[in-house]
Amino acid sequence: YVYGVLHAPKFIAMYEDNFVKERPRIPIVRSEELYLSFRDAGRELAAIHLNYENAERYELEEVTTGNAKGISKHYHVEKLRFPPGTKLTDRPTSIVVNQYLRLDGIPQECWDYMLSGKAGLYWIMDRYQITKDTATGIVNDPNEYSDDPKYIVDLIKRVVTVSVQTIRIVNSLPVFDWSEITV
Repeated sequence: YVYGVLHAPKFIAMYEDNFVKERPRIPIVRSEELYLSFRDAGRELAAIHLNYENAERYELEEVTTGNAKGISKHYHVEKLRFPPGTKLTDRPTSIVVNQYLRLDGIPQECWDYMLSGKAGLYWIMDRYQITKDTATGIVNDPNEYSDDPKYIVDLIKRVVTVSVQTIRIVNSLPVFDWSEITV
């Protein structure tokens, strides 16, 4: 129930300024029907979010843009980018994986699923890149997180699925009236 309420658009809109300063206050709905709607949505959301690495891969089109020598090179990620001239605010339908591969067909609703103020897909793009700590010289290479060279591309496809499913569930949540809740 709580996880469902935390995703309700009206709840987020009403308390978004407070989320930075304090823990959210969870309203208790008086109607059993509303309670069950939020409970069921919360269960479904929790299952999707906790098992995101096992989600179905969204059918993004893999467009080959160069001639890579081997599968590891073809899927190797240094820094995920949007196509030239495209910004996040444009709600891109493509991601450039590297000079050999582009993913096309990102659905618009994917950009509506937010994690700490960033779209879930953008969070992956921001985190899954090769970085080097200037103080220690330690290199963080997400390509080494798995023996599967397609791991990051598959993760992107799974996050798109999770994002789309989350938005579908959130959009189906009932809108509660303040007369129907106790805070």
